[in-house]
Amino acid sequence: MGHPVIIRGYLRASTEDQNASRARQALTTFASEKGTRVASWYVENASGAKTDRTELARLIDDSEPGDVLLVEQVDRLTRLNKHDWDHLKVAIQKAGLRVVSLDLPTSHAALTVSADDDFTGRMLDAVNAMLLDMLAAVARKDYEDRRRRQAEGIEKAKEQGVYRGRPVDQGLHQKVLELRGKGMSIRKTAEILGCGVSTVQRAEKRAAEQS
Repeated sequence: MGHPVIIRGYLRASTEDQNASRARQALTTFASEKGTRVASWYVENASGAKTDRTELARLIDDSEPGDVLLVEQVDRLTRLNKHDWDHLKVAIQKAGLRVVSLDLPTSHAALTVSADDDFTGRMLDAVNAMLLDMLAAVARKDYEDRRRRQAEGIEKAKEQGVYRGRPVDQGLHQKVLELRGKGMSIRKTAEILGCGVSTVQRAEKRAAEQS
């Protein structure tokens, strides 16, 4: 009888996609269907294109060889350029973590492979390392394409004199001010509202300018 696999769920919600709770439910259901459960959660409000992600670093630091890093999609883990992705991948491999992503079916077997089954584990690692590299490249290209389209759209709108910038979410800003008024920290406020720390800071700056 092998040791049970420890599953660590990683949720990343950027400022554009704040629906981390839906992703958490998807991962919980997935693990349950495989006859297991997520042992711990790591929730981050950060872009997948940034290397400075404290919760991902904490997950890697907490891990033991054979643990599973569970994500909904590979782009939740990375939209990094090749150099930064290679650096992150080495950190994951050094920790002995196996990445399981709902959108990478070949990775799912890592949930049911015993930590003692070295041969099968190494075979899975070899296959998934190659596929992860490919999906990481696709995620980065999607990110760069979207950024380019956004920049082109803004430039065109400026030329036509119709660019107004990103609209302010009045309701979200009001909730930010309410929580901050109750003494909640900036980080905790962002976590509760599912937004970025920068959004909390923007809301406070805007309120100060209007007062």
